[in-house]
Amino acid sequence: MKANVGGIDRVLRIVAGLALIAWVVLADGRVWAWIGVVPLATGLIKFCPLYGIFGISSCKTK
Repeated sequence: MKANVGGIDRVLRIVAGLALIAWVVLADGRVWAWIGVVPLATGLIKFCPLYGIFGISSCKTK
């Protein structure tokens, strides 16, 4: 599993995921906001399965 999420993309995924999860936990948000687990996980592990399928990468090439 090669990293394909990098830089600003990674930061935005983590922030968005945490914001959605915080909304559910702290403000009694909608149940669908648990989808925030997905961007949080992809940001933390630096891999997005959809990016892999479509051959996209936001990582800088080495």
